[in-house]
Amino acid sequence: MQCKNHSDRPAEHYCASCGTPLCAECAEETRQAVYHCFQCAMLTSISDGGSKIQDRRQKAAEGKQKIKKKWGPFRYFLASSSVLILVMWGVILFGGEKPPASTTKLASNPRAFLFMVDSSLKRYAHFEKKGYPEKLADLVPKYLRIDSANLDELKLFSYRKDPKEGYRLSLAKKTPDEQAVVLSPQGVQYESAGGGV
Repeated sequence: MQCKNHSDRPAEHYCASCGTPLCAECAEETRQAVYHCFQCAMLTSISDGGSKIQDRRQKAAEGKQKIKKKWGPFRYFLASSSVLILVMWGVILFGGEKPPASTTKLASNPRAFLFMVDSSLKRYAHFEKKGYPEKLADLVPKYLRIDSANLDELKLFSYRKDPKEGYRLSLAKKTPDEQAVVLSPQGVQYESAGGGV
């Protein structure tokens, strides 16, 4: 049998698709020991390329589906910690217990109340920029948070505006067995029961 394209040459191979006789020069080896004519070789290579692209797309889609389905321990940890953090912020912002109502009387611990009034005097001088107040009642309610009904508790203190030191604050009633505490902008001074420093 002769080659279809070259009538002077004998056919050595046959096209695997259309069965056309081909010489060694016209035969295209697409796979090992599988020969095609030029047109069939082009068609099979194009169709193989298209199927390869489709296979790649299918594999990529399967890979995405596998990735979407896979939830490892890190994602579980991330989800649970995120929920926990959101709950904590909710409790901080919107929940929690209300602070207990203040039932203690400030007059029950006069020395602690003395230091609280002293810090209020210093805040007054810092923010008002006009020195210290004439009387302790000027501190209420902005600098000293006590009810106006409890203003008589300020009578526990002896307050005097001093041009040299700024002010002198002490307890009005002195106990004989303790040293008297006198507060001023310079600090704390202790006086003996007799009145000396």
